[in-house]
Amino acid sequence: MTETIKIEPLTADAFAPFGEILEAAGEPDKLINQGLCGRYHDLATLDFTGEDARAGVSLFLSQKRTLPYALDMVERHPLGSQAFLPMTQEPFLVVVCPDDGGRPGRPQAFATRPGQGINFFRNTWHGVLTPLSDPGLFCVIDRIGGGDNLEEFWFEAPYRIEQA
Repeated sequence: MTETIKIEPLTADAFAPFGEILEAAGEPDKLINQGLCGRYHDLATLDFTGEDARAGVSLFLSQKRTLPYALDMVERHPLGSQAFLPMTQEPFLVVVCPDDGGRPGRPQAFATRPGQGINFFRNTWHGVLTPLSDPGLFCVIDRIGGGDNLEEFWFEAPYRIEQA
């Protein structure tokens, strides 16, 4: 029998064990460009390990997904954090799992609000990039370098993710 996961709103408290929310919320840290631009400063903890590791900026164009969504696999990146910044004002689905002795625990699903991005902490189990609208265009900031930075886990039975 397929277990159902209900989608929750993405909040800083709920997401804190897995990463950070990246958004222009509240007052900016400072004004720049002759007072015409607010800077929300240093929002992500970029964390890369390895001698040749560096931050890379890539663009991902992902196919739109529909709800209910069948979650059959999660992944993690043991050598680096990974930030997803949508290049549209459309929400997207974020799936994370607590670590349970080196395996993913029960998934949690969150829906972002328009303008929110996320940064997964290094070694966090998470679902793949899951836009709910077209185009699924994202700026991704993650680790570039040698070493095996991807671990996948396939569930015996998929989880069904749906609206609350």
